[in-house]
Amino acid sequence: AIVGASGAGKSTLMHLLGGLDHATAGEVTIAGQPISGLSEKKLGQLRNRHLGFIYQFHHLLPEFSARENIAMPLLVRRQASESALASADKWLARVGLEDRASHKPGELSGGERQRIALARALVTDPDCLLADEPTGNLDSQTAANMLDLMMNLNREVKTALVVVTHDLNIAGQMQYQWLMEDGKLKCER
Repeated sequence: AIVGASGAGKSTLMHLLGGLDHATAGEVTIAGQPISGLSEKKLGQLRNRHLGFIYQFHHLLPEFSARENIAMPLLVRRQASESALASADKWLARVGLEDRASHKPGELSGGERQRIALARALVTDPDCLLADEPTGNLDSQTAANMLDLMMNLNREVKTALVVVTHDLNIAGQMQYQWLMEDGKLKCER
């Protein structure tokens, strides 16, 4: 977990780790490959193969069903539609939303949308899940359920989990805690 005050640089760090922003100094690598000289297409492919993203606000595509939203990263890879949708069905079951597969984001609760976003982030079997305030807009019970789900899936699928949060209870459940202060990162535990 990465914790720190607003404006400390946590989200900027996440954008750098995910190749969404460009570093002005140093080097960022994804899966051992430096990303600084990559084309946007190559960088997108690298992200799609190795990283999953989940944000405070789900960023689901409103015109697509929950099932289609989950399948989208696989379809972007040009995976066959039947196979991508079968993978989406598997993840719908893992997040307990099989009965909501055909619903569009506007027909889902906030907690359901976040679970769909989590399934979408993990459908590609990424090496690392980058989660920026993933429970920030959820009520406390839904946030606790979401965290339990993330931790269980982390153990099951062995995906590295990097979580930015203001919530010290969430940070306390992570294996490591880092403090971001004035743009500097230091290990707390």
